Amino acid sequence: MKSLGVQVLACSADSRFVHKIWQEEELSKMVPGGVPFPMLSDAGGKIGRAYGVYDEEAGVNIRGRFLIDPDGVIQAMEVLTPPVGRKFAESIRQIQAFQLVRASKGTEATPAGWEPGGIVLKPGPDLVGNVWKVWKPSMEK
Repeated sequence: MKSLGVQVLACSADSRFVHKIWQEEELSKMVPGGVPFPMLSDAGGKIGRAYGVYDEEAGVNIRGRFLIDPDGVIQAMEVLTPPVGRKFAESIRQIQAFQLVRASKGTEATPAGWEPGGIVLKPGPDLVGNVWKVWKPSMEK
């Protein structure tokens, strides 16, 4: 994620020892060398509570993903129940979209299904009622 200029952190209520085993015995078999970002231990759920993803009854953080901008503002969040996996490529696409919008200082927006290099929208009165002219359902892959 260094190529995007972002920092990724994983966080769970598991101990650092559980993370070590998870990294060595599981993640390293899925990703060569294991995940290339820090795994934080949130024993007690303080971080999970702050983000609203701590399950008090189970004593675990449920799956949450938060995109936080350089100003510390949450720009996107997704919370899923444990049996449903996430798609890392979608996180990357959204980071790229947020970076484009931020760099344009709000003069550009990305339509649904936007991919890097795709068309962008120019927010303003002229766009209202005219998005259909530039965005088509086929743009969502």
